[in-house]
Amino acid sequence: GLGIGTIVILCIIGWVTGINPAILIGGAEQMSGGGQPRQERVDPQTQAQRKSKPTDESGRFAAAILGNTEDVWKEILPNQTGKQYRPTGMVLYTGGTRSGCGSAQAAMGPFYCPLDKKVYLDTSFFKEMEQKFGVKGDFAYAYVIAHEVGHHVQDELGILGKVQSRQQAASSKVESNQLSVRVELMADCLAGVWAKNSNDKYNSLEPGDIKEAMQAASAIGDDKLQKQSQGYAVPDSFTHGSSDQRMRWFMTGYKSGQTKSCDTFRAARN
Repeated sequence: GLGIGTIVILCIIGWVTGINPAILIGGAEQMSGGGQPRQERVDPQTQAQRKSKPTDESGRFAAAILGNTEDVWKEILPNQTGKQYRPTGMVLYTGGTRSGCGSAQAAMGPFYCPLDKKVYLDTSFFKEMEQKFGVKGDFAYAYVIAHEVGHHVQDELGILGKVQSRQQAASSKVESNQLSVRVELMADCLAGVWAKNSNDKYNSLEPGDIKEAMQAASAIGDDKLQKQSQGYAVPDSFTHGSSDQRMRWFMTGYKSGQTKSCDTFRAARN
């Protein structure tokens, strides 16, 4: 229901402020009286297939990675924290769809919605990673999915709710942004924990896989993205962490394989 220019502006505002763009877009749609976002037209048979198993290559890949995270985390979480792991769901879409947090648009990139406990992914994002950031490779894409699943793990541990409460009580936007950075870096670390335990369980990593994940983490650091868009970086506006931070915390989780190593809120430096 919104123009692409409005959506892009709202995504930028969300990126700068740390607010989930889905919430901003959903609110704007309600205020403007807009209808459902445009979606790819599919016949009922194709729609039924997508609700069961994806038929395209990127969709099958995303589903396989999600299944791997489920197999790994259902062992990690009880063994390391004493809590059972309830798997997250994944919604694969083209162009736009509706999430529990509001509208989901391709321009927003992958995200986790704690209200319906699902990961939302337009698989064209993988192509965008290659074209826009020069990042490609199966494990680079797997890292992106594992990061979003990391947010679900945080949700399962009760961390997301506590951080949201702290953000609401924050005395400044800078303080709120700093909390957001710690949440995102923890998700990077949890992605590393998954990678280590998945490899221990399935011996699945190949030479160069970790390098692919590092390249992806570096490419989407706040400092690099801001320098590309405006020529300079503003650390107080970071919401996800710098390239160095994102790479360092992924490796922290990968080297230890332990969720306790991912406590970015107690770390001396984030």
